[in-house]
Amino acid sequence: METESEPYVRLASLRQLHQVMADMNTARSLADTLQTVADGVVHALGYEMACVNLVRPDGDLVVAAFAGNSAAEALITGRVGSRASWDRRLNMGEAWGDLRFIPHTEGWVLDDDDVPQWYTDGPAPRFEDEWHPSDRLFAPMYTPGAPGGACGELLGVLSVDRPRNGRHPGAWGREALQMYAFQAAIAISNARLRANMQRALVRLEREQQALRASEESFRQAFEYAPSGMAIAEMGGDQHGRILRSNDALCRLLGRPASAMRRYAFSDLVHPEDIGTLLRTSAEGGRAELRLGRRDGTYVWVSLRNSVVADAADGPRFLLTHVEDIEERKRRELQLAHRASHDSLTGLPNSAELRSRLSARICPRPAHAGGLDSLDAAYGHPAFDANGHGFDFASGAESYEGYDHHVHTAAPENDRDDGTKGLAVLFCDLDGFKSINDRFGHNAGDAVLIEVARRLSRAVRDGDTVARLGGDEFVILADGLGQADAQDLAVRLRNEIIQPIRAEGRAVRVGASFGIGWAHCGMTADEVLKSADERMYVEKRSRPKQHRRAG
Repeated sequence: METESEPYVRLASLRQLHQVMADMNTARSLADTLQTVADGVVHALGYEMACVNLVRPDGDLVVAAFAGNSAAEALITGRVGSRASWDRRLNMGEAWGDLRFIPHTEGWVLDDDDVPQWYTDGPAPRFEDEWHPSDRLFAPMYTPGAPGGACGELLGVLSVDRPRNGRHPGAWGREALQMYAFQAAIAISNARLRANMQRALVRLEREQQALRASEESFRQAFEYAPSGMAIAEMGGDQHGRILRSNDALCRLLGRPASAMRRYAFSDLVHPEDIGTLLRTSAEGGRAELRLGRRDGTYVWVSLRNSVVADAADGPRFLLTHVEDIEERKRRELQLAHRASHDSLTGLPNSAELRSRLSARICPRPAHAGGLDSLDAAYGHPAFDANGHGFDFASGAESYEGYDHHVHTAAPENDRDDGTKGLAVLFCDLDGFKSINDRFGHNAGDAVLIEVARRLSRAVRDGDTVARLGGDEFVILADGLGQADAQDLAVRLRNEIIQPIRAEGRAVRVGASFGIGWAHCGMTADEVLKSADERMYVEKRSRPKQHRRAG
């Protein structure tokens, strides 16, 4: 573009300037706008290099776009200069309207500041208006529309270098650069506004007429989203009531949109997950819970909330995303089950058995001195300073706050004195090894599976049947006395000794039981060891030929 001061400018130059200004305002993003600004300076204003320094939120300026020299672009793009250094540059030098020109005779004082810059080689000027390689020309970009025509907020600075004709820009060139900087500021402001608008959620139905275009965009995204979405009221008497639900959510729950409007999520959630729903933050909250389908079944979902408003101070609504995680939950439950259950019989495994047993045993109190000796003598509970006590009449430890633990010592000398506790029955199969040896491991596995089934069928609801390993099983049965535990062992043995079909033949195994008792303060291993030892006592006490029936 011509930079001389003559009043006549070629029409082609004006058209070119108009085109790059149009390109700036049609760029799709802030990054595209900034690059278009830099490219326009090079292509339309006749400079060999141009740089856009953008003001960051902290006030410093970053090199956001560069055009004209790939080596310089790689050197300084992304680098930051302090606001203090930039203010110094904009306050010194010659004022060409809104432009700032710092000739090489003054610019040397800026060589050591922190503003990113490049250097070009070239001969010294031969005449007064010839461009020197160290000359600097800046075009500040301010927000438009400041009151009284004053400069608004600084958005950034255009830096230009090396006019193609080698001369300082004349009146027209300066005017064109200043006008271009003004238009660039408008384009940058518009690009930022567009970026902010893209982050905002759509306004809702109460301003539908005024926000029709935005509502249509939201409607398309809402209705055709692959995952479930719903809009619910927030606050007031109808808090949580579903106003709208998309097709994906309706299909997931098997309910039509008209029916969904009769519910809130609290009406649909599984009763066991109500607490999870209530603990979920309305603003940005996330939860995994079960929602009820129309057929009465439940589906696991990930529920995520966000808040939208239809005006700055208007009512707020809850936008809820609902993602089907049934398959993931199913896999998680399968993995958890595999980790805690025996793969052959499906019974709880050794680790799960110990976990359940440990959870039922309360810790032993550290009994200090000072128990009431009279209470002890007359069989009344005595409590220490920690609220722990011991009933000398029944032999049962008691704990304030441990009402769910009912553990007593086994009656001495196998005498049933009416006390009840957590019985641990250790079962070892008799004659199982010979089945493995004679008929193979498939037959042995079939026997173990059938024994597990019979044991599970014979115990009460709430009792635990676990496979400890090999042909060893353990039963946990709470609230039993000595006679009850012995009767249970007899009943289980009678179940086991019945013939079992394995590999097309009938086989039989026996069973030896040892009964242990879970005392407060014992470890799970100590309880199991006690029951195991009693089992071996019982096994040795019976003649070998009587250990297995038939």
